[in-house]
Amino acid sequence: MPRYDGPLLTRQVADAMQHARDAGAGTWEGSLDLGRSRTQVLLSADRWRWQGRDFPYPGRLKDRTVYWWDGGGFVPAARYGRALYKLVPTGWGVPTFEIDGIKMLPTSKSSPLEDARAKVALVEPRGRRVLDTCGGLGYFAACALDAGAAHVHSFEKSVEVLWLRTLNPWSPDPGAPQVAARFTLEHDDVAQAIARLPDAAYGAILHDPPRFGIAGELYSQGFYGQLARVLAHGGRLFHYTGTPNRLTSRRDVPREVARRLERAGFETRLALDGVFARRR
Repeated sequence: MPRYDGPLLTRQVADAMQHARDAGAGTWEGSLDLGRSRTQVLLSADRWRWQGRDFPYPGRLKDRTVYWWDGGGFVPAARYGRALYKLVPTGWGVPTFEIDGIKMLPTSKSSPLEDARAKVALVEPRGRRVLDTCGGLGYFAACALDAGAAHVHSFEKSVEVLWLRTLNPWSPDPGAPQVAARFTLEHDDVAQAIARLPDAAYGAILHDPPRFGIAGELYSQGFYGQLARVLAHGGRLFHYTGTPNRLTSRRDVPREVARRLERAGFETRLALDGVFARRR
């Protein structure tokens, strides 16, 4: 999918631009890529100009929504598949995404990218081939590449999530010259695709599956056996689990996961909001 190169608006950005116009300013400076960079916009009464292109001022925008220019107007960065997939702005700049209103990435204490960086650090990716099982917006992959991974092999099942990545300036671009040789992104279901991956092909694994109720196969003993097979001895794994059902059913998903990983051939310990493991 081609990457989007137009402006991204939130309600706060659009309001700031129009307030500057109403105050008589001829220019506005701010970010049109969710905080990744700053730019300057030329303001006139009924439109604004950016990078040689004219755009109308949008109508009233909604909170918690990112808008992109589809050629005819500013529309939400959202798409229906089996559910509603939506890019959602955060106070950190770096966006998260939602599926039917359920937030997929933590944002309360740090940006999703900083959260991913802390988890990636556990697997020490420098010089290693890394398997990124459920790519999402690509923050694990971006942090692993920044940390010196030899190669990152990512899988993403959802075409809607892959589309959100083309809009998100914080998602790594597999076609970018600086990472093209070190980053592979496949549109595939890792639950099936993992069977064709070679034995001991990776030195580290990052496993960030959807919650158990959506993708129970990615928490199964059989899948963990496949993770052990493709990970070299001594290789490291971080498995995000969160703490679902702890308050309602007292179920301890992280410890359940740890026990299954141990049966598959890993040494484990609870770490951050998941399980850190090393292949025996």
